[in-house]
Amino acid sequence: MVLDAQGGRPQTRHTPAARAQGGLLVTGLFVVLLFAIEFVNAATFHALNRTFGLRPRTADGLLDILSFPLFHANLGHVVSNALPLVIFGFLVFMSGLRVFVTAVAFSWLGSGLLVWLIGGWGITVGASGLVFGLFAFLLVRGFFNRNWWQIALSVVLFLSYGGILFGILPGVAGFVSWQAHLGGALGGVAAAVLLRPRLPQG
Repeated sequence: MVLDAQGGRPQTRHTPAARAQGGLLVTGLFVVLLFAIEFVNAATFHALNRTFGLRPRTADGLLDILSFPLFHANLGHVVSNALPLVIFGFLVFMSGLRVFVTAVAFSWLGSGLLVWLIGGWGITVGASGLVFGLFAFLLVRGFFNRNWWQIALSVVLFLSYGGILFGILPGVAGFVSWQAHLGGALGGVAAAVLLRPRLPQG
């Protein structure tokens, strides 16, 4: 801990340990929020999904983009998203709060917009679009950043979790929204492009 030049107040360094602590706190609290919402939702027999789930190609559906990842079909649906959200979210947060917020925002909006544009006629809920967005961000950012450590991490993640990418293909599983997965992944890639280092202009 160091002191700032004005007033001698303590100033926290942005150390890896501090980022790790922040990443676990933020992602953990978000997952806790998802479980809390699911318990309330289950108590209403998931009536909240009809209000806050994403309804494609409707005017109200544009507002649903802001809420649909927070609601799920059942407890198992939350559980399936919880661990990858913590893992991928934590790894993204290690690059800083700005990077984390940008990756989440692009994944969230990309997932919602694609569902709104080309989703089926049912109601879509769930945070899996965020999972795919953060995963895609982690897979490609090292190549844009020309960072060998990040590329090595992307290889490890691909070998460990690459199978989930089948979820972006239509018809692989009829009960999931491939549109949400694909939109989230595209959003994650867009965030990586936006955050890439700018080359000096001569």
